[in-house]
Amino acid sequence: MALRHAVLAALLDGELSGYQLAKAFDVGVANFWHALPQQLYAELAKLEQEGLVAGRRVVQETRPTKRLFHVTDAGLTELERFAAAASKPSFIRDDLLVKVQAADHVDAGPLIRQVEERAAMAEAKIDLFRRILRKMRGGLGEEEFLRAGRRVGPYLTCLRGLAFEEGNRDWCLRTAAILRERSPAAPDGRTAAVPGEGIAAMPREGTAPAPRNPEVAHAER
Repeated sequence: MALRHAVLAALLDGELSGYQLAKAFDVGVANFWHALPQQLYAELAKLEQEGLVAGRRVVQETRPTKRLFHVTDAGLTELERFAAAASKPSFIRDDLLVKVQAADHVDAGPLIRQVEERAAMAEAKIDLFRRILRKMRGGLGEEEFLRAGRRVGPYLTCLRGLAFEEGNRDWCLRTAAILRERSPAAPDGRTAAVPGEGIAAMPREGTAPAPRNPEVAHAER
């Protein structure tokens, strides 16, 4: 998928300025496609040149003039073509997983802290997704909204984002607890790695496992 398709899809709900588009990406679209604001502005310019979006100037009395963009018929045709094409399988590319892969041969203390930080970030995103979903539903229950809601596409993508972050949080919390249990306590109270032992190996004889990792506090709203 190219960035252009994510931009076109984000504009389907109505006209947006470049700033509003960046906010839409930051809140909702980012759960399946990440882009920096400057990338979005450049893509909007390309799409307008190709006739896939159209912009209009809006004069504001107390604020600078802004431009609002909407998808054209040609843009909808491009989305139709994109939706009909085969999708490539997704894949994970995460430096934290590379670090966990090496957990048996590096100091576990910094790694545990990074995994716990990732869990806290996931918890904050979970809270955000839940609030977005409640706002989308309005006064409807989820099943009722899924049957008869006005726009189910953005809701389904947010559900996917929620499920991803819940899985991410749960994996991080479990990984941190396992690494803490398997790592003997160093003299300064930190955890230390046990080089050379496999993932399935038991703790070495005579070393007591460190206490379990406490649950990461819920991120502030």
